[in-house]
Amino acid sequence: GIIIEPFQRRVYPHGQLYSHVLGQIDDDNYGISGIEKYFDRELRGYQKEKKTLELTLDSNIQFLIKMQLKKAMEDFKTNSAGGLLMNVNTGEVLSLVSLPDYNLNIRKNISDVKYMNQITKGVFELGSVFKTFTVALALNEKNLSPETMINNITKNVKCSVHNIGDIHNFPKSLSVENILIRSSNIGALIIARQIGETKLKNFIENLGLLKPIDFELEEIGQPHNFKWEKCKLETVSFGHGITTTPLQAAAAYAAITNGGYLIKPTLQLKKNFEIKNKISIISNKTSDQVNKILRKVVAEKEGTASNANIFGYNVGGKTGTAKNYTDSKKNINTFISIFPSNKPKYVLLTILNNP
Repeated sequence: GIIIEPFQRRVYPHGQLYSHVLGQIDDDNYGISGIEKYFDRELRGYQKEKKTLELTLDSNIQFLIKMQLKKAMEDFKTNSAGGLLMNVNTGEVLSLVSLPDYNLNIRKNISDVKYMNQITKGVFELGSVFKTFTVALALNEKNLSPETMINNITKNVKCSVHNIGDIHNFPKSLSVENILIRSSNIGALIIARQIGETKLKNFIENLGLLKPIDFELEEIGQPHNFKWEKCKLETVSFGHGITTTPLQAAAAYAAITNGGYLIKPTLQLKKNFEIKNKISIISNKTSDQVNKILRKVVAEKEGTASNANIFGYNVGGKTGTAKNYTDSKKNINTFISIFPSNKPKYVLLTILNNP
């Protein structure tokens, strides 16, 4: 005989909108990825207690960012993309988008690497967005001010057997802020040498860029093993030869721009949320100086992010371009923005893979 038995199954009304956040379940409704897996035990307990698990995400913002990323993928013929919007003061994530995505209501195995969570699982060299960290540390150590002139900026610098250069021609003297505004590799390198390897190394580690981040998903990337060898000081100063995840880079920007204290990114909504025992990474004054420079990166004609200078929006930020470490013919393009730049409330990161 054949007996037809009823069974319960999750239905996701948003379909593909939160595929990389919510994750999937198996045929017995056990979570196997995403939030479904991370909170599987709690969700079973909540069912008995008639409680709900609330997330920080905003569906309207998630939809809008996804639509803009899809348009960018079409315009630049890129094979994957990602976006992250986060509160710089609390670490609450309002939107986390990774493309291409998939429909959670259609269960199937997904093996193509382009479907991985670009924001939390993807490990990339992010290029010039790291220059902000170099400049922030230099300002915080009081070695330099935004107006300090850096001289003898050559087009190329020999470091061991490597030849480090700039794509564009820059004046032989640039102020510290103009090195970030115009994105000079050699300028950042000179600043890093003035700071010294020990201080830059400790700063990068304290920002949490070199170890896996604690986040409410199991799809977390492991930055590549990193040794401070010859020329690492120089290349790290402008974001090459060092990897991290976009989530970690956004969290570091939040710390640099929120007044200088570390935050922990989170997807779980908590009532009356406040950070206890704040850990300061830079001073409030330095944070304010960096925010003003990031605004100029967008607002000034020579800034690398001038296309983001939209009338009525007080946006600051930094662009980054780097080679894909698995294929040197491909690029990773990143833009990390903060707004409003006079007193940042949000950090928005976007990344395009192989545009």
